[in-house]
Amino acid sequence: NLEVHLASPLFSFFMPSLVARVGRMGLLSSARLAPIIRGMATRAVVKEGSGKGIAQPAARFEPLSRGMATRAEIKDMSNDKWSEEFQKATIDLAKMDIHGISYQESAQRMRDLLKTGLLRHTDLESNPERFFLAHRLLALHAPQLGPGFWIRFTVHYNLMAGSVLGLGSPEQVALLDDMQDKGELGCFSLTEKLAGVSSGLVVGTTADWDSSAQTFTLHSKDQGAYKNWISQGIMADKTVVVANLMIGGKSYGPHAFLMNLREGGVPVEGVTTGDMGRKTVGNDLDNAWIQFDHVKLPKSALLSRYADVEGDEYVQRVKGMPVFHMIGQRLFTGRVAVAQAALMFRKKLFETTKEYALTKQCWTPKGDKPLMTVPQVKAIFDENDKRAASMEAFVFKCESELCSVLRSNSMPNLPLVEAIAVAKVKAVEESIEMCHRLQNEVGSYALMGGTGFEQKDFLTCCKFAEGDSRVLMQKMARDRVKAAAKKPDHGDAEELRLCSILSSAVATDPTNGWDENFATVYELAEVIMANTMKDFMAN
Repeated sequence: NLEVHLASPLFSFFMPSLVARVGRMGLLSSARLAPIIRGMATRAVVKEGSGKGIAQPAARFEPLSRGMATRAEIKDMSNDKWSEEFQKATIDLAKMDIHGISYQESAQRMRDLLKTGLLRHTDLESNPERFFLAHRLLALHAPQLGPGFWIRFTVHYNLMAGSVLGLGSPEQVALLDDMQDKGELGCFSLTEKLAGVSSGLVVGTTADWDSSAQTFTLHSKDQGAYKNWISQGIMADKTVVVANLMIGGKSYGPHAFLMNLREGGVPVEGVTTGDMGRKTVGNDLDNAWIQFDHVKLPKSALLSRYADVEGDEYVQRVKGMPVFHMIGQRLFTGRVAVAQAALMFRKKLFETTKEYALTKQCWTPKGDKPLMTVPQVKAIFDENDKRAASMEAFVFKCESELCSVLRSNSMPNLPLVEAIAVAKVKAVEESIEMCHRLQNEVGSYALMGGTGFEQKDFLTCCKFAEGDSRVLMQKMARDRVKAAAKKPDHGDAEELRLCSILSSAVATDPTNGWDENFATVYELAEVIMANTMKDFMAN
């Protein structure tokens, strides 16, 4: 009965007195009762949001693959052998009932995959080709399973572990091995209710340095600062949370902290989570909002490779390298992975639809013929073959050059940064276009469950992830207009023409000129992307 009443909105108001009163009754000490009730509160919120809940124990799973090789053997595997082993370890994913599976069951499959050790957290730097290959192989399941498991995977490996790798001290990076051995999952707490995919790096959550206790106090100042749409946020054991670092009342901007989100399956003191609710796809993945209420973090929580607090003073370890720039490093690997995922989804969807089109017979006055022979159907497959080959070559080159940067632990140069942004936008947008056009050419087949078309919102997830496509295009256009103002005679003629239109519009109306010419902004971005692809491939 207690847990039923905890679903009430009044629970959060009465919780402190409830803990004290039950403690006085001698049933449990307040110290022991508080975490139990916090866990119940979280479960009550989750139940209300999705109907799935997390109160029941997770189902037991057999390991995804038996007889796995040792860590040394895995490290020395060829790409072909490793790919074979990874596919064996993930073949069981095809059995997932994505419409009925609980968050715990889905997360357990991720834990099992993590503990195989096939992909180490450190492979992002030591063997990045393997990191990207794993993402591509998992994306092949997306037309059947939707985006849920792929997002669960990339959030853990790229956003959480990748942030620790890129921003953490050697001691903090060493924690990743322990996490992997235990099968502990992580999430990445960046976006907030008032700072989503269209907002850029805006952070309302604060981490105040307490000089007397030598700790940080992590706090969501209001509901707008609640972390929002945090993938794996209900099941994760740890999180990398991005918060505005405050020392002595002065803001030092967004910094990343590694913290325990749950201990023994229960949120740590001061943390409340809730389910974002049902989605069009990916309901096997828990997406959460997270509130931090004066959560105490040890000094060691601050990922301190580039900045730290020493003697109550802020210390920037690498001059000219703001931490928020390094937080953005994960966007480079993420954007390539997202671009490749969109291409793999598109590839698999076209392959399975082609199998159908080759066998589906259509009546004609001259006798039955396969759907594939209908001119517009054949034409879209031919067009896709050419466009996909070109896009895949461009994205592969981005991956290849980024892998060299990751192995050398250096920063990508500007042409590569720009090419990666273009790859993310164009690979996703072109895949959305081609899959939509295919859907409208193959009749009622596209309405049937199990064809892959019902999971097409996987591509919508790709559009929002790692920098919304529209936001990236806006940035491309703004940067080009600024560059043209400094060098008005330098660059492509069409780019300069469009820059001139936008510059004049802003000069005439500084407040509204840019927005009122949004179509020209995106036209300029399209020209920039076409030129970037051409120049990048030529070099």
